[in-house]
Amino acid sequence: MIWEQELAALKEKGLYRQLRSVETLNDGGQALVNGQKMLMFASNNYLGLAQDQRVIKASIQATERFGAGSTGSRLTTGHSIIHETLEGKLAQFKQTEAAIVLNTGYMANMAVLTTIVGEGDLILSDAGNHASIIDGCRLSRAKTVIYSHADLDELEMKLQSHQGFKKTLIVTDGVFSMDGDIAPLPGIVNLAKRYGALIMVDDAHATGVLGKDGRGTSEHFGLKGKVDIEMGTLSKAIGVEGGFVAGSRSLIDYLLNKARPFIFSTALSPCVVAGALAAVDIIMTEPERRVRLQNMSRHLYEELTSLGYTVTGGETPILGIICGKPEQATFLSKELHKHGIYAPAIRPPTVPDGTSRIRLTLMAQHRERHIDHVIAAFKAIRSNDTDSVDKTVPIECNDNS
Repeated sequence: MIWEQELAALKEKGLYRQLRSVETLNDGGQALVNGQKMLMFASNNYLGLAQDQRVIKASIQATERFGAGSTGSRLTTGHSIIHETLEGKLAQFKQTEAAIVLNTGYMANMAVLTTIVGEGDLILSDAGNHASIIDGCRLSRAKTVIYSHADLDELEMKLQSHQGFKKTLIVTDGVFSMDGDIAPLPGIVNLAKRYGALIMVDDAHATGVLGKDGRGTSEHFGLKGKVDIEMGTLSKAIGVEGGFVAGSRSLIDYLLNKARPFIFSTALSPCVVAGALAAVDIIMTEPERRVRLQNMSRHLYEELTSLGYTVTGGETPILGIICGKPEQATFLSKELHKHGIYAPAIRPPTVPDGTSRIRLTLMAQHRERHIDHVIAAFKAIRSNDTDSVDKTVPIECNDNS
């Protein structure tokens, strides 16, 4: 069969993927991967809230009260008081007039891009944007123009050369999921104002992480009210699942009435919604989680860079260790695995050709001993002296070291 031939080609190119059983543990940044206890450096659970007992308790209580499922779409039987409460909480958190919750971040991006723009409109999209943005652009039927990653000069040039559209939308990730860098949002805001464009920011990896209060990229740069459409997820720092869009009341009402991914999907289960509510409260009241995360990320970035690795990021919990070829990234991942570190290889089509990498993600549960273990492993791999490193996974204790 044709797919068997294509699978064989993927294996030959080092691009074949397989699922691994992962069970997150509650003892601080560790997991069982195919039954083996390892340090987890591949999770988007940045603040550790997926295992927070307050979030878990809220989810259990909501299940006992409302049942296991929502039983319908939001516009039929799926809407409940806790869905409404979460949207109000998210709007308060993002400091916007309103918010709307969808089932995934992917669906949130699809909802915006297939509803807000269409034929006769223009989308300007960063080359590093997430796949859900790329797919949303394709399905929107608007003309889509890609500008080089975070390149404000090219963005302006393409704004100048593409005039006469009904609407122009600039869309960018806030934090780029594979590089860990932050969009040059102040420059984008200035260009949008100058050329009359709307701005959409995918804040999936920034929500809960960036900004003094974790509100995301806009707060990080002091740009409250300057972004027209803010998308976020509940599945990363917030620790559950789902996506949301925050903005003006009219924007949210329009999506509620017109966005097909919202209209034709069963609502999120009560347990998910209640868990998200508890998690947002924690994010708003416990900034020390973000501080720990930022300090660890900066330290690890500096140490790996000093060892001679090419590392992206540094300001966020995402670090990309660029390897180049898929087989090089796969080799490094296997070597890290021998040291009890789970960090899968990221290869095309997830990243462009020639940029295969290890994507390290940090969590607030990690401790200094975990970071030191990772640094020692990378150092040993770099010097081809892996026997000199203790490969035992550091055991978590009840202290803060």
